[in-house]
Amino acid sequence: MATKIMLVRHGEKPDKHESIHGIDSKGEHDRNELSTRGWQRSGALVRFFNPANNKFVHPALERPNSIFAENPSGHAKSERAMNTVRALADSLRLRINLKHEKGDEKKLVKDALSRPGVVLISWEHKEILEIVNLILESTKLSPQKWPDSRFDVVWIIAKQARGKAWKFTQVPQLLLPGDSARTL
Repeated sequence: MATKIMLVRHGEKPDKHESIHGIDSKGEHDRNELSTRGWQRSGALVRFFNPANNKFVHPALERPNSIFAENPSGHAKSERAMNTVRALADSLRLRINLKHEKGDEKKLVKDALSRPGVVLISWEHKEILEIVNLILESTKLSPQKWPDSRFDVVWIIAKQARGKAWKFTQVPQLLLPGDSARTL
């Protein structure tokens, strides 16, 4: 059973006015992909979750044993969640679990909780709220809004030593210029 579940929102996406374009891994414009800043965040997450010196920037962070991302073949067609954690998965020699689509959050939670150790989930921000509420079995233990403009925070749910209780923590990433030190 999972001892910790860490959740990140997919990296930055194109803006609605298309002045910032999405770019696929080959450098071609793709509105369903990460923006340049999203790709930068993806690269920075490698050392955030897999530090070379084994010193994490926050004690609640750990190296994931399993990584999940939203399946891009679902109705959303976006590869942002997957590509946000692809470089990290490669560095850890892990395969990204793409079994679940947006809308399958209950099945995702069941699957993630069944994994041993530490799980990282990269997902769409509005559905992260549902995922956290399902794990915590409450809507009162975590924020119930994730601002559209925030891509720079990690939500962590850690199993407590006694009982079935989980502890909720937020960690600002502070990886890129303009990232906020404030939690949500």
